[in-house]
Amino acid sequence: MATLGYLCSLILMCILGLLGSSDAQLQPNFYAKSCPKAEKTIQDYVQKHIPNAPSLAAALIRMHFHDCFVRGCDASVLLNSTSSTGNQTEKVGIPNQTLRGFDFIDAVKKVVEAECPGVVSCADIVALIARDSVVATGGPYWNVPTGRRDGRISNVSETTDIPAPFNNLSSLQTSFAKKGLDLKDLVLLSGAHTIGISHCSSFSTRLYNFTGTFGTQDPSLDSEYAANLKAKKCKSLDDNTTKVEMDPGSSRTFDLSYYKLLLKRRGLFQSDAALTTTTITKSYVNQLVDGSFKEFYTEFAQAMEKMGRIEVKTGSAGEIRKHCAVVNS
Repeated sequence: MATLGYLCSLILMCILGLLGSSDAQLQPNFYAKSCPKAEKTIQDYVQKHIPNAPSLAAALIRMHFHDCFVRGCDASVLLNSTSSTGNQTEKVGIPNQTLRGFDFIDAVKKVVEAECPGVVSCADIVALIARDSVVATGGPYWNVPTGRRDGRISNVSETTDIPAPFNNLSSLQTSFAKKGLDLKDLVLLSGAHTIGISHCSSFSTRLYNFTGTFGTQDPSLDSEYAANLKAKKCKSLDDNTTKVEMDPGSSRTFDLSYYKLLLKRRGLFQSDAALTTTTITKSYVNQLVDGSFKEFYTEFAQAMEKMGRIEVKTGSAGEIRKHCAVVNS
């Protein structure tokens, strides 16, 4: 009986270990022994180049977000489609067609590979670059535990898991809950819209075709703001090229202006406006507006670290890609 009890205990420990392994194996400075200069090398590259192209910070944090929402934070968003197999990857999915920063990630990977070949994953590089680029533009710092491994699968059909700018709160809540994120995380992570730009195509239906009938406008959008957008920015429903600041007048500063605009019904996307449609999410917005930068930065940092742990591959799962755009042969 004692032997049986011991075996049962061992089996239980193994099961618990498997359940908790993906999260437990992410750790601060995972590469301390295998590539001790890795994180500093990435940080130095980002600090050297991002000030010359500050809009990339928003693009890179968006890349991290889109990556984590499909198959977890495993750099599957970076994989190219393959003509030999006909496989269409996440990169060509509609939500990812306006992603930028792939060349920047490849450049960082090249520098890291020169330092430590085959050691640092593209998934960790994406996560670290997102943080370091935001910091380089004066935004908040957050902890990025490392040890992620790269996925080998990427399918365009799965990009429907990425929350869309036209989603209502119910859809957003469902998408986030699937990834272990709650409504507070939704409000905080949306705060990344305080920097960067968008194309008219992501919100023009709010201006011209809201109910499916041409000429109808989203009544939840401030009419003066809408008129300005139509007159000076998105002059037609078919405009796919014009770029618009997501946080007008403050799109290069990581601040609370985005949330203040939400309360004035001037959020650019339906998904932004959705944050003020329930008592609980609107109360989070109000708390942020009434609070300090420090409080926002602290809470945003916690939400980013939480997002960076979504369905990570660790241990022997996945691989360490030699080149971020292709799986190892």
